[in-house]
Amino acid sequence: MKPIVTFFGTQPYEQESFDALNRDFGFEFRYFKGHLSRQTVVATHGAQAACIFVNDTADAEVMRELARNGVRLLALRCAGYNNVDLEAARTFNIPVVRVPAYSPHAVAEYTVAMMLSLNRKIPRASWRTRDGNFSLQGLMGFDMNGKTVGVIGTGKIARIVIRILLGFGMEVLAYDPYPDGVFARETGIAYVSLDELYRRSDIITLHCPLTNETKHLVNETSIARMKRGVMIVNTGRGQLIQTEALIEALKSKQVGAAGLDVYEEEGDYFYEDRSDSIIDDDTLARLLLFPNVIVTSHQAFFTVEAMHNITETTLQNIKDFFDGRPLVNAVTK
Repeated sequence: MKPIVTFFGTQPYEQESFDALNRDFGFEFRYFKGHLSRQTVVATHGAQAACIFVNDTADAEVMRELARNGVRLLALRCAGYNNVDLEAARTFNIPVVRVPAYSPHAVAEYTVAMMLSLNRKIPRASWRTRDGNFSLQGLMGFDMNGKTVGVIGTGKIARIVIRILLGFGMEVLAYDPYPDGVFARETGIAYVSLDELYRRSDIITLHCPLTNETKHLVNETSIARMKRGVMIVNTGRGQLIQTEALIEALKSKQVGAAGLDVYEEEGDYFYEDRSDSIIDDDTLARLLLFPNVIVTSHQAFFTVEAMHNITETTLQNIKDFFDGRPLVNAVTK
């Protein structure tokens, strides 16, 4: 019999991509638009695998119900896995696999696009000209060349960001608990302490995983140590930033601009069309009012190449499991 895979949080473009590549794999798919949760886990009954994304919840209770329903594999179609209780997964003998890299170029390029859009106020300029307002008042930016950018985390995505920004003639300061001296020598960047990075950076971009140590890395205390008027860009995980602290810093102008492709409480909004309803998340609503803030719906990954890689790797992970082959993308931490 064909293995049955239940998908959660499925968008039309995902279904199209998975259906197209499934011709080479031969699974039976069941698509569920809602997120995986304690209330929706029942949808996995009869399936051998569940496939989830960043806003699904696989806590201990969900893992228990997955096992009861006969699910033998949890496949993440993303890189992050902070939404999965790995200890519970081991307890119930459900391997967890992920897509560790789908297109670092997609996220890196989007990160730089955020910086440029904020700096040169491109969204505001576009809104104005559509209304027939061609004034330049309030649209002045700055040369990226010669400025200092602080990069927190130096994994695959961050390294591409760094190389792009070096091409702009920027000075790059990096922080990583595991600095790579070879990469630093090759590129001419400097690994520094967080304090020095905060103090010297005109722009700070976040590329670290979400862990207990990095949750709310950007908070009232760390923002106070940053250069006044700093630009902060986050295309990583929403909970890296304490949103209320960011809002206060935007109000005081300690933070000059923010580009957020992720948000702490994005699960109820991102990837959904809420244009016909009122946003009842007061914090998100306040963020959207700032003219020097860009919020997008976790789309940095969203390119043709990335979607193909996500789909192909996810399906291969599932096939490897049911074929009894080693799981090269298993989450073991």
